[in-house]
Amino acid sequence: MANLTQVELQNLRHLIGAHETAYEKLNAYSTQTQDTQIQQMFTKAAQDALNTKQKLMNFLNY
Repeated sequence: MANLTQVELQNLRHLIGAHETAYEKLNAYSTQTQDTQIQQMFTKAAQDALNTKQKLMNFLNY
């Protein structure tokens, strides 16, 4: 891992948390809609948020 400042580390933690929150919300929205196109859109957006969170976590070697 690169040498990160405390501020950079806090920012990465914040981003990871934000992507987790986005994943949870988008996943919930996808289960609440009846429109299959909108459901697919929410599901894809949720998966994208989860993938980004995982990439950030891999960068930090969690």
